[in-house]
Amino acid sequence: MSRKAPEKRDISSEELIAFIDEVASGPVRGVEERFGEGFVRLEVREAERRQALHDIRWVEDALIELLRNSRDAHAAHIFVATWRSQDIRTLVVVDDAVGIPAAFQELVFEARVTSKLETLSEDEWGVHGRGMALYSIRQCAEQARVAWSAPGLGTSITCDFDVRAIPERADQSSWPVLAQGEEGQELKGPKNLIRTCTEFALSSPRGPKVYLGSASQILATMRQVAKAHANEADLLFESDYDRLPVCEQLLAAPDAATLASLGRRFGLEVSERTAHRILSGAIRPVRGVMERLKHSSSSGAREGADLLAEPRRLKLSEADTLELKSRLLEAIDPFAERYFLRILESPTIRQSPGALHVTFRISLDGEA
Repeated sequence: MSRKAPEKRDISSEELIAFIDEVASGPVRGVEERFGEGFVRLEVREAERRQALHDIRWVEDALIELLRNSRDAHAAHIFVATWRSQDIRTLVVVDDAVGIPAAFQELVFEARVTSKLETLSEDEWGVHGRGMALYSIRQCAEQARVAWSAPGLGTSITCDFDVRAIPERADQSSWPVLAQGEEGQELKGPKNLIRTCTEFALSSPRGPKVYLGSASQILATMRQVAKAHANEADLLFESDYDRLPVCEQLLAAPDAATLASLGRRFGLEVSERTAHRILSGAIRPVRGVMERLKHSSSSGAREGADLLAEPRRLKLSEADTLELKSRLLEAIDPFAERYFLRILESPTIRQSPGALHVTFRISLDGEA
């Protein structure tokens, strides 16, 4: 005699969740309390996670949080290096602020951890000092870490974002310009990473000086900043780099191999070949974003001018020509390595109606 199969009945999602809650060790899915009719009280951790996802919706949001952190840590200089490889946008923010002790370099990425107990503040980007900025960044990034830091010597934080999940603005190459608006001068241009740095610098005219560039440009710039208050000769025989401030470490590098190694410790990856170019001056430091903004805004170029349509009026300044050559050298470097080429000298730039002509003199590595 066959036994009758038990009658099936549909189980509601509320019943299923209640059953799991009952047999599991504690509430699941981030719910602390259920009120019925779909209303719940979230656990603190789940509420924090959702707030983090709200705080960082663009890569630019992450950058402004890192800049604010450096400012509040009393940085005099902030160096932002950024690049994109396929769908990954990397941000490296280095400052010469108070630094983070080794024991706290993981702890600072936890929610509600802050050193600003008495200094909760609000600026144009909202409340700051809740201890949520680095937590939010790590929740949204592929990776976020303190690359290097020490008390009183500065900090380097590096983050990678998958732009398919956390997008960035479409145009990441255009610089904003100061234009006359109804209420005085205002910034115009795409709201990209460059503009984020510029708006931050404008908001803190007496605050830290901000620099933006590639990894190699930032390394060159940090060395230049160090020269303003340190003697390169005095650092020549320094071997304990951990006792030096971030910028002075790079100035103390006696050779390209050491410079490339020190760059890696900060998350600023460059080849030894590129490090040679930094030491030789072929890759030049970048100007601060405020200096660059004032230069571009006073250059006399009309907003929206088509340079190709007005080639006879195009006249690159000496500083811009040097910067363009530096960027061209940096751009060709990975291809030179891939094809075993040696760049013999800085590129020449020649203008003709409607075009700029760039020439590299090369030889195959190993050729006489």
